[in-house]
Amino acid sequence: QVQLVESGGGLVQAGGSLRLSCAASGRTFGYYAMAWFRQAPGREREFVAAISWSGGSTYYADFVKGRFTISRDNAKNTVYLQMNSLKLEDTAVYYCVTPKSPSPRLWRSIDEYPYWGQGTQVTVSS
Repeated sequence: QVQLVESGGGLVQAGGSLRLSCAASGRTFGYYAMAWFRQAPGREREFVAAISWSGGSTYYADFVKGRFTISRDNAKNTVYLQMNSLKLEDTAVYYCVTPKSPSPRLWRSIDEYPYWGQGTQVTVSS
């Protein structure tokens, strides 16, 4: 089975930065798209960013454009989310996800991603 393990979350002040990592195992990582979703307290899970298998195409939610960067290192079976200029509203549990097939039909749709990690908490303080 596919296993995804997130790390790098923590407490950071507004305006600061964090780099999340997701280590994958269970299949050939380099041939599958990866994405990040997040869930804030009392809210539904929402799309954050996605990246194609080669890293050549990336997709971002409007609220993180210019602040977050998704990248991957296929040799290390790892995907990253560099988060800069963090805001209070970025506080959430961040999940690493991957689709059933190598490339999802709808990159921003939660229904495209059946495999999820356990999540890592990101808390932004004033």
